[in-house]
Amino acid sequence: MNKKEITSKENLIDVLNLLEDLNVKYWVDGGWGVDILTGKQNRDHRDIDIDFDSKFEEVLLDALKNKGYKITTDWSPSRIELHHPELGYLDIHPLIINEDGSAKQADPHGGWYHFEANWFSCSLFEGRIIPCISAEAQKLFHSGYELREVDNIDIKNLESLFPE
Repeated sequence: MNKKEITSKENLIDVLNLLEDLNVKYWVDGGWGVDILTGKQNRDHRDIDIDFDSKFEEVLLDALKNKGYKITTDWSPSRIELHHPELGYLDIHPLIINEDGSAKQADPHGGWYHFEANWFSCSLFEGRIIPCISAEAQKLFHSGYELREVDNIDIKNLESLFPE
């Protein structure tokens, strides 16, 4: 059986509604995060990347499993990828939120990724304000590795937000 490889705008909204119903503090990251920053969908997306407050990890995982998601990759405590036959892939990243608004995410190799407080943003998309990772942080996250075609599209879209 083939797994659904594209997450639609409707799939995104469904996931965001679930997060909000659970009162989970979250931010959209990755390709969908870039599209939220630009205010429109710019390309197809394999998954939805969600950064979230790790205090809600157990509640979130239980709700996702009850909705029909199954874990496909477990790199806890860094990230967990799940798949749903109709909703596609979801890549969740637990963050430890500090009192000053900054955060850290476990690195798969035992260290930490640090998030500055001003990297947590929001933008208007499809008539609603959606928490997302800032353009500054998205540009930083799209560096340090060999870029794929989708990454180059994301960078071009991020650069369109700040024309020189």
